[in-house]
Amino acid sequence: MPTIENHKEMVPFEHYTGLFEKLDPMEAAERCGVKYDAGAQVFTVRLMSVDYRITWPKFSIASDDEAGFALSNLPAQMLIIRYLLEGKQSIGTGSFLPYREMPWGEVYLKPFTGRCLTRAAFAFGTRLDAFKAALEGMPAILLDKGDVSCQVEIMPGYDVRLIVWEGDDEFPPNSQILFSDNFPQAFSAEDRTVVGDILISDIKRRMK
Repeated sequence: MPTIENHKEMVPFEHYTGLFEKLDPMEAAERCGVKYDAGAQVFTVRLMSVDYRITWPKFSIASDDEAGFALSNLPAQMLIIRYLLEGKQSIGTGSFLPYREMPWGEVYLKPFTGRCLTRAAFAFGTRLDAFKAALEGMPAILLDKGDVSCQVEIMPGYDVRLIVWEGDDEFPPNSQILFSDNFPQAFSAEDRTVVGDILISDIKRRMK
């Protein structure tokens, strides 16, 4: 597993791995709808179409996909841990909601806007061709909204839509992120910000 050095993120990471050690793995697997091999003590969790093997009780992460984003990204690893701790399997109705229309969205809208919407707008809205090319190399569904847009499965049953508009002489680039309406059943407001953040980071690393 790649070495990660980020002391700012290590403190919450260690907190969540401590909670992870205390969970009931069979209960977590049933609640989250993920596979758990009791003999090997390993969960199989899918994040952004990559399957990860998560050992319990001592957390470690591995995957047959050596390019898997979560292998070297602490926020993505914490999202997996938090899903196993508090999430649950569910299916949306087919509707999508902006961040502010979900629980606590108004309260945490400012950090979400900075970490996700503004970041996506300027990372992708100024490089639409590279953005679209990166999406075409991902397990993403291209949509016909905005100038370039896509739908990505974050975890089974949980989908996100990322919509980007190119800037011009009068207006800066803009973006919107919509979540399938079942997200509040498994992800807190902070988790939803992390979802947007890691999706943007994964796309950015694929851009040339």
